[in-house]
Amino acid sequence: MVNVKTDVLIIGAGPSGAVAAAYLHKQGIDVKVVEKNKFPRFVIGESLLPRCMHHFEEVGFIDCISYAGFEIKKGARFLRNEIVCEFDFSKKHTEGYDWTWQLPRAEFDKILTDEIEKRGVDISFEEEVVDVKFNADGSSKTVVKALNGIEYTIEAKFIIDSSGYGRVLPRLLNLEKPSEIPKNSSIFTHVKDVNRPEGREGTIITFDVFDHNCWLWVIPFSDGNTSIGFVGNSEYMETFKGDASERLRDMFQLSEHYRERFQDVDFLFEPISIKNFSKSVTKLYGKGYALTGNSAEFLDPIFSSGVTFATESALRAAKLVTQELKGKSVDWEKDFSDYMKEGVAVFGSYVKEWYTGNLQTVFFEGDTNPEIKKQICAVLAGYVWDKTNPFVKKHDRIISTLAHVIKLEA
Repeated sequence: MVNVKTDVLIIGAGPSGAVAAAYLHKQGIDVKVVEKNKFPRFVIGESLLPRCMHHFEEVGFIDCISYAGFEIKKGARFLRNEIVCEFDFSKKHTEGYDWTWQLPRAEFDKILTDEIEKRGVDISFEEEVVDVKFNADGSSKTVVKALNGIEYTIEAKFIIDSSGYGRVLPRLLNLEKPSEIPKNSSIFTHVKDVNRPEGREGTIITFDVFDHNCWLWVIPFSDGNTSIGFVGNSEYMETFKGDASERLRDMFQLSEHYRERFQDVDFLFEPISIKNFSKSVTKLYGKGYALTGNSAEFLDPIFSSGVTFATESALRAAKLVTQELKGKSVDWEKDFSDYMKEGVAVFGSYVKEWYTGNLQTVFFEGDTNPEIKKQICAVLAGYVWDKTNPFVKKHDRIISTLAHVIKLEA
């Protein structure tokens, strides 16, 4: 069996793996990336947040992404019946980027892997990690299986698992645990948006809300296609019968705003369903490895946090690995696990309060003052570590408190 040696093995070549690889390579660290799929490949998570722009800037990705001409995302709109709640990223509490992108991930992810390959990073596509053994010092031997069935091993000083929804190390090391996020399901596809309105209305990302437990996402792309998907309580979603296309078309009848625009358009691929998608793990790191992005925590997609957590954790892990490989002391608990859990807890509170109805009360029933809206907007933009923001610092109680006040005043 062929044996490969490297400093850091990265499992997965999505945005998390690409950011980690780019940073480590720039530091002169030998990196090997193993990716199960062939790129480009479809994956969900097409709406970014301004926070991740800082990560792309730090590893030099801004120019190559900008060149593709993706749709600019300057905020987000939430609809419920005739009520509109809109957030403008230029009007937020925390300083930072006031824009990002909404984009088809197949093209986006391929741009990132093309870029790091140009820089000299070794990526193997269509190869799957099937086993891993760690030594007492944290070094490891990983068994990789290629598409042709041939296996080989990779010896590494450290592993960063950026495998996303594949969750390689959580499965192999038995780290999975149930998420505290409500059990929801999703069904989604892309369409040729032939009825797209002219101007801003045709480009703005929108979440059309039907009740506390069911909503539609609409993410227009610059190529004329649009991502559409329904999310709802798993039991409720099962009440729609027929094949995936029939179910999705029936769901469009729920949307007063988008029914006419999308009811007769062709789906570009058979709608995909994911059930009970929120995931968690017992720990985010161990001796010789770290879990980044959706390998660690897969949250409900209502606030588009997936790529931001992926790149935040990837960049942070890469920096800590760099220090460790250079012989410096690293506190993985404080500087990685605690840090990432803080951010996930903030976003997790917003997801939970969305489905309790409290956050929807704040969005749709309150006359929110401009300062409070700026503070909420900063969270929705991904700046969930800024403790000068009351909606970060007091995330576990401030939403329910505000919702209570709004109901009393109604």
